[in-house]
Amino acid sequence: MRPFDYQRPDRLDHAADLAREGGKAIAGGTNLLDLMKLQVETPQTLLDINRLPMAQIAETDGGGLRIGALASNTACAVDPRVRRDYPVLSRAILAGATQQLRNKATTGGNLCQRTRCYYFTNIDQPCNKREPGSGCGAIGGFNRIHAILGASDECIATYPGDMAVALYALDAEVEIAGQRGSSRTLPVRQFHRLPGDTPQRDNNLEPGELITGVVLPPPRAGKQLYRKVRDRASYAFALVSVAAIVEMDGDTIRNASLAFGGLAHKPWHDPRIDAVLSGARPSDALFAEAADLLLEGAEGQGHNDFKIPLARRTLLAVLREATGGAA
Repeated sequence: MRPFDYQRPDRLDHAADLAREGGKAIAGGTNLLDLMKLQVETPQTLLDINRLPMAQIAETDGGGLRIGALASNTACAVDPRVRRDYPVLSRAILAGATQQLRNKATTGGNLCQRTRCYYFTNIDQPCNKREPGSGCGAIGGFNRIHAILGASDECIATYPGDMAVALYALDAEVEIAGQRGSSRTLPVRQFHRLPGDTPQRDNNLEPGELITGVVLPPPRAGKQLYRKVRDRASYAFALVSVAAIVEMDGDTIRNASLAFGGLAHKPWHDPRIDAVLSGARPSDALFAEAADLLLEGAEGQGHNDFKIPLARRTLLAVLREATGGAA
C-alpha cells in the first residue's frame, strides 16, 4: 500500500471540495482497502466521511423509505420496514459477503464497488478499466465470471454487487451532493455505466460528487424474490442473480419488475421484459419469451458460455415461483 494523506471532513461541502481535488471517499472500506493493498487504487488522499450525518433510515413524505449513504448493509437488511415492505432488498443484501463485512459496508459504498475481474485486480495483467489503453486480458483469456450482455471490445467485466440489483427492480433513486451545496437525484437505473470505450468509469458520479442517500418508492404489492446462483453457498459473487417483484391479479400478472446481476458491467434491467409479462397469463411460453428478450444479443467469451443457458433457467425458475405458474 502506498502512502496517502488522511482527512476526516465533518461537513459535506468540505468533503465535496476534497473529492474534487482528487480525494477518495472511504466509509467501511470493504472494497477500497483491498484495492489499495493490491495497488489497483492509489489515492493520494483518503476522505473518511463517517463523521457526516448520513446513516439514518427514515420514512419519506411520499410513503417510501430513505436510506442514508452511511447506513450499513446490516442496518438496512434488518430494518423492520425494509424486511416488511422491501424484502427483495433485504434478501439481496443478506446474500452478499459475510456478516462481518455487512456490518462495515455502507449503502453508498456498495453502489460504488468495483469489479472483481481478476485482470483488474492484478496489476501485472492488462486491463483497460485500471489502465486505459493497455488492453483487456479477459478477452481471449480466462473469462468464466465475465459479462454476456452489454460488453464492449474494451471491457467484459461484470458488476459484482447484490444490493444494487434489488434497487434496480425497486426503481430506486440515488441522491447525490456536489460542491457549494449543489445536489441532484438520479434514477438508480441510470447510475451505473456500460463499459463502451470508457471502461474506467463505473458510474455517472462527477468529480466532487458524493452519494448522500438512496430513496425507495412507496412499497409495491406482490411477491418479491431474490435468487442468486453462485459457485458456493456463501461468500461468493453471483454467476447469475435475479431480483423480481411480481403482482398477480387472479391468474394474470398485473405487473412485474425484474433486474439481473452477474451478466453485465452494471445491474441489468430491460423494460421490455416487464412489459411482456405485465397483463399476461403465466405460461412456459411467456417465460421463454421473457428469457429471449433478456438474452437477445447475449455473447459468451468461451469460458462463460454457460451463463447464457444458466440465465434462462434461473429466470424461468424465478417466474414460476413468483406466479405459481407453469411447471
